[in-house]
Amino acid sequence: MLNIKKVEKADEFPNGVNKDKFIDFLHEHLQEFRDKKEDIDKAIEYSFSKDNGKGGFLLIALQNDEIVGGTVINNSGMSGYIPDHFLVFIATHKKHRGEGIGGSIIEKTLEECTGDIALHVEYDNPAVDFYKKYGFTSKYAEMRYINTG
Repeated sequence: MLNIKKVEKADEFPNGVNKDKFIDFLHEHLQEFRDKKEDIDKAIEYSFSKDNGKGGFLLIALQNDEIVGGTVINNSGMSGYIPDHFLVFIATHKKHRGEGIGGSIIEKTLEECTGDIALHVEYDNPAVDFYKKYGFTSKYAEMRYINTG
């Protein structure tokens, strides 16, 4: 049976799970779309922040006390012109893909968020169709200037 636990503080991780274990899970199961562990850690710490305009939460999906999926949500502290929340990371255990775990995590995310949600996804990521299925649309192309000093 799938159990999805919401975590808003470092001391709320379910039994047998801690921040490092969750970071390792995301890093492994994001596969070629992964970020560095340090960046995953920063997103989690941002989620736990009580500073004005920050915060968020994690969702950790468990089956038989094993992590099978999870997400990191960061709040933007803004509303309207910038979405209220950013879905920073979402992953399903590679051996459990196709079992509806990702959909359950997205549905729980939509329930827990009280405003608009944005996410970044590469155009060639097969998850684009998955996100569209849950109502996400592509409003803008993101462009970045990387300041090299």
